[in-house]
Amino acid sequence: MARFWHFCYLAVIAALVFIAAQFKSDLNDSTPNDSIRFQSALIRKTNDYGNVRWLGKPIWQPILDLWTLQETIFEVKPELLIECGTYKGGSSYFFADLFDLMEKGRVITVDIVKQHNLSHPRVTYLIGDCASNEIVQQVREQVQQVNGPVMVILDSDHSEKHVMRELDAYHSFVTPGSYIHVQDGVIDVLPMFVRGRPGPLPAIEAFLKSHDEFEVDLERSERFLITHHPKGWLLRKNP
Repeated sequence: MARFWHFCYLAVIAALVFIAAQFKSDLNDSTPNDSIRFQSALIRKTNDYGNVRWLGKPIWQPILDLWTLQETIFEVKPELLIECGTYKGGSSYFFADLFDLMEKGRVITVDIVKQHNLSHPRVTYLIGDCASNEIVQQVREQVQQVNGPVMVILDSDHSEKHVMRELDAYHSFVTPGSYIHVQDGVIDVLPMFVRGRPGPLPAIEAFLKSHDEFEVDLERSERFLITHHPKGWLLRKNP
């Protein structure tokens, strides 16, 4: 009987040690785990924001990130905003409407195919590979006519290789104090997107190693705790 109670005592001690270890692990990991679970559930609920509309037009942007984006556009006040990845056209229309309210600014948006019937007087739509020499040269000609800030948003093919090509092609267009906004680095973070890796994050990290004129604006990137664009706000520093 004494041996039985000794065994019970050891079992209780082992159970308490296990519970304490789990509790400590939860304290250390609950925030990232909870945020990952919440963000994954939000993405599934919204069909990865596929049902989000701007004035009835499909914009396909995460709401919290979109808010930071419009605030940044107002702060930078770009004379030219270059968007790689038009898709349904809602985001370029959103940018153009912001420029209407600001009474300045225009958009160049590029995609390999046209998938919309939108038009706006402030938007120039280009068809082609945004990292191709032909398209980059057309954009460069427009940049050369600009006297104010230039901002770039990368939201096309999110593979590491393509994002690296875009960064190489477009970084020189960005004016000091403005940004390259690299979207959808969440591919390299959330388990649900593992099949899309390597995505933008490795490209961002490689780019920064060879371009010290840029730095990650972490405060902007992490302000709402969850984001589709980790390390995605690349600020061109003032000389």
